[in-house]
Amino acid sequence: MLQEGAYGKWTLSSSDESAEENSDSEKPCTSSLPDVSESTSGPQYPCSEARKAAHKRKASPLKFTDKSLSTETPPAVKPRPSQEGSGWCLSSSDEEPEDQQKHAHKETVKEEKYDAPEEHPLNLCKDDKLSENVKKEEYNVTASEAQDTWDLLNGGNPFRFFLTKVSGIEQSYNSGALHIKDILSPLFGTLISSAQFNYCIDVGWLVRQYPQEFRKKPLLIVHGEKRESKAELIAQARPYENISFCQAKLDIAFGTHHTKMMLLLYEEGLRVVIHTSNLIAEDWHQKTQGIWLSPLYPRLPKGASSSAGESATNFKSDLINYLSAYNSPSLKEWIDLIQEHDLSETRVYLLGSTPGRYQGSDKEKWGHLRLRKLLKEHALSIPAQESWPLVGQFSSIGSMGADGSKWLCSEFQESLVAASSSVTPFRKCDVPIHLVYPTVNNVRLSLEGYPAGGSLPYSIQTAQKQLWLHSYFHKWSAEVTGRTHAIPHIKTYMRLSPDFQKITWFLVTSANLSKAAWGALEKNGSQLMIRSYELGVLFLPSAFGVDKGYFHVGGKKLPEMKDSATYFPVPYDLPPEQYGSKDQPWIWNIPYTDAPDTHGNMWVPS
Repeated sequence: MLQEGAYGKWTLSSSDESAEENSDSEKPCTSSLPDVSESTSGPQYPCSEARKAAHKRKASPLKFTDKSLSTETPPAVKPRPSQEGSGWCLSSSDEEPEDQQKHAHKETVKEEKYDAPEEHPLNLCKDDKLSENVKKEEYNVTASEAQDTWDLLNGGNPFRFFLTKVSGIEQSYNSGALHIKDILSPLFGTLISSAQFNYCIDVGWLVRQYPQEFRKKPLLIVHGEKRESKAELIAQARPYENISFCQAKLDIAFGTHHTKMMLLLYEEGLRVVIHTSNLIAEDWHQKTQGIWLSPLYPRLPKGASSSAGESATNFKSDLINYLSAYNSPSLKEWIDLIQEHDLSETRVYLLGSTPGRYQGSDKEKWGHLRLRKLLKEHALSIPAQESWPLVGQFSSIGSMGADGSKWLCSEFQESLVAASSSVTPFRKCDVPIHLVYPTVNNVRLSLEGYPAGGSLPYSIQTAQKQLWLHSYFHKWSAEVTGRTHAIPHIKTYMRLSPDFQKITWFLVTSANLSKAAWGALEKNGSQLMIRSYELGVLFLPSAFGVDKGYFHVGGKKLPEMKDSATYFPVPYDLPPEQYGSKDQPWIWNIPYTDAPDTHGNMWVPS
């Protein structure tokens, strides 16, 4: 069927027309396990089709000077002659995730071994002469970095909100940032056991991130893989006797286990880490990612009451409720351990999603209705608040429906603009919404080049159904943290003053812009349906002793303000800049052949 829109013309097979509305576009492929002869092809862990395409292009790059695409490009994909594009064709293999499942037997994705040639991306340090995959492995802590980490742990960062270190940017911008090896370092505690909750997991790589002395400590991996992908994950762990698994139940179609959390039990206490990175090398290398690192929670005295060790934000019971939703015996041990610790120093609110259909008071436990409840209870109302815009920033987009009234500008927006007893009633639709999502040029000019788009799995099938959404889009820019060229996989949402100098609340989460992640109302608003597991933390001024009802936005002189709970370190530039007339949102499953990326390559995903 021929369609026409802002991207020119394209052909869709009939199976593409009935894509599930709530897809998050990030579902792993469930193609069969590779046999021995294919064991070196592609990523050795379950991941999305977009990420597989990125691996393929890194392993077998298409140089911009090479215009003879006939041998490289399958007949189903015809590159666009220009950016404004006369069109392209898509084969049925470029479907939404749920269609991939229906047609999985048709797909045979052959991938070369990931062993990229030496590349010199934008600003890459001159001494980084290792191949890309080795570079990602080679993160070794120097004595001065260890001291920095220690200072950072014990210094004055009241929000405990960090970014991940980025390879290839000016080192000063990595001051106060963390690598996974820092988080798992003995400086943070003497590890007894740990639990890793995540979506995409490379088990061998994960084990190597632990210090040698902790690599045989019990490790529970909580995942959402099924069938062949689950078998593949378990096979990865065969060499490690200390690893056990917990499979998160995903009973509603197209849901994912998207939560990213670490539970770290030490001899000295317990720590909770809630973050946005998959447990794979690429996610800790040249992307913008967020981390909330809890204080070290001490063990409670023996015989303490069940309500002991609670925080003013109710974090302890909310974390226990979240873990209880898995209904798993292996997590019962962790629930008991949390119960035995003092979490009273926590200043953030926990905001989770768990799959299900919720009614009555249960509706407010999860997703966007949970955010609505927290804001109504704890966010101060601001005069003239209808002019205070919302900012949402994410790395994937689900189907929003035919127009804004279907979800984005109705139930979702109503949750994000909630506050305690509004001073004057106002129409929710008056509140400006700024959505930050990378453009094609953001990806092209990034440190990783076009393959960075493998972690931005917005598909043409979804995009062409919601061209109305793109008028809300704003470019990614992060000069303030030196991360404009580190493509964001972090997800953040906030409410700001019209001059973008004050923030009434800030959320860092695993949840992308989708109904699957946040939930959608059903049955005339009496039921909230959520497909996926998600987890984030909400920063409210009242929990940090700021009584004005807002934080100030931390500016370029962030280090000078880090001791103050009045300045919140927003990790990207404000106000965001709206897409220009020639800007297009990054869409992973179409070719980009008009201009080279920072490695001199083009993008042809198939």
